[in-house]
Amino acid sequence: MSNQKKIVFLTGTRADFGKLKSLIRITQESSDFDVQIFATGMHLDDKYGLTVNEIYKSGFNNVSTFKNHVGAEHMDRTLAKTIQGFSEYIATQKPDLIIVHGDRVEALAGAIVGSLNNILVAHIEGGEISGTIDELIRHSVSKLSHLHLVSNEEAKKRLIQMGELESSIYIIGSPDLDLMNPNNLPKIKNVKEYYSINFNKYSVAMYHPVTTEYNDIKKQISIFVDSLLESGKNYVVIFPNNDLGTEEILQEYKRLENNSRFRIFPSLRFEYFLRLLQKSDFIIGNSSAGIREAPFYKVPTIDIGTRQNNRSKGNSILNVAHNKLEILKAIENSIALKSKNIDISEFGEGNSNTVFLHLLSSIEIWNVNCQKQFQDL
Repeated sequence: MSNQKKIVFLTGTRADFGKLKSLIRITQESSDFDVQIFATGMHLDDKYGLTVNEIYKSGFNNVSTFKNHVGAEHMDRTLAKTIQGFSEYIATQKPDLIIVHGDRVEALAGAIVGSLNNILVAHIEGGEISGTIDELIRHSVSKLSHLHLVSNEEAKKRLIQMGELESSIYIIGSPDLDLMNPNNLPKIKNVKEYYSINFNKYSVAMYHPVTTEYNDIKKQISIFVDSLLESGKNYVVIFPNNDLGTEEILQEYKRLENNSRFRIFPSLRFEYFLRLLQKSDFIIGNSSAGIREAPFYKVPTIDIGTRQNNRSKGNSILNVAHNKLEILKAIENSIALKSKNIDISEFGEGNSNTVFLHLLSSIEIWNVNCQKQFQDL
C-alpha cells in the first residue's frame, strides 16, 4: 500500500488490552500503518490500578487517554460520555479504521462513533454468546461494525444468522493466544517476587458482577467468599470489572484482607497473569479466563453461576450453582479435571497477529462499503 492507513485501537480494560496487544504491536511495527491507541474506561481508574501504565510499559506510541467513568451504576452515562469523548478524538484524528474488541460499553461507543461518521469499524471476537448484558452489547457492536474478526467457525455462523455478509467475516482465532505461549511468558519465580506472592500452591479467583442479577449479587458474592474461606486453600484474588455490582463484591473481599491465604490485586499485567494462571491448581469464579485461557493451559475451571452460560464447555470446566456445598465439592474434585484431554483448537493457532496483518495489507478490506446490507438467510 502506498499511502499509510491510520488505525485507531480502542481499549477500555486490562482484559481487552491483553487481547489487542499482539495486533497493536505487529501493526505499529509495520511502516504501512499509522497506529493510534485510545485508552479509556478502567485503564484510568485508580481503584483498578491505573492500567493505562501497562500500555506505556509495553512500549507503545501514540496513546491518547480519556476519562469516561461516571460510576458502575450508570453504564448508560459512561456510554454517552465515551461517545462524546471518542467522537471529538475521531474528528481530529480522522482514522481509516477503528478497531474495537468484545462486549463492553467502550466498544459500543467506538462502533457507534465509527458507523455514524462513515469510518470503517472492525470488531474482534464478535458472534460469541455469554449471557448477561454483555451479550446484548456484543451483538449490538457487531451490527454497527463493517468487518468481523472472529475466533472460530461457530462465531462466524452466528454473525451470518444475524444478517452479516459472509464476505465481511474473517476467522483470525483468539488474539490472546498469541501472547499465551508459555515460552514467551515471564518466569513464575519472577512473577511471584514481583507481586510478593509466597504461596507454593495456589488457585486464581475472579468474580465479576452479573448486571442482570444485581438483586442477588450480595447473596452470591457472600457465598463465593464463604466458600473460598472454608476451602482452606491459597488464592490470588483479582478485582472484578467496574460494572453494576462491583461495589458489593469489593465490600465482601474486605473479609479476605489480612488473611495470609489470600493475595488481592486490583489488576495484574496480562503476561504475569497468564503465567500465574498456568501454574495454578484451578481458577474459580465466573471470568471468561476460565473458559478461554485456562483450558489452553490445562488448568481446571470452577465456573459459578450463569455469567458464562452457553460459552464453550470444555471437559476441564465444571459449572456449579451459587451453593456453598456444591462449590466446596467442586474444589475437592478439581484435581480430577486436571488430566482431562482438552481440545482448544476452536480458538485458533496462536498466530492471530500475522493473519491480522495479512488481512490489513490486502486491498479488499479497505474497499468494504460503510453502507451495510442485511443478508437474508
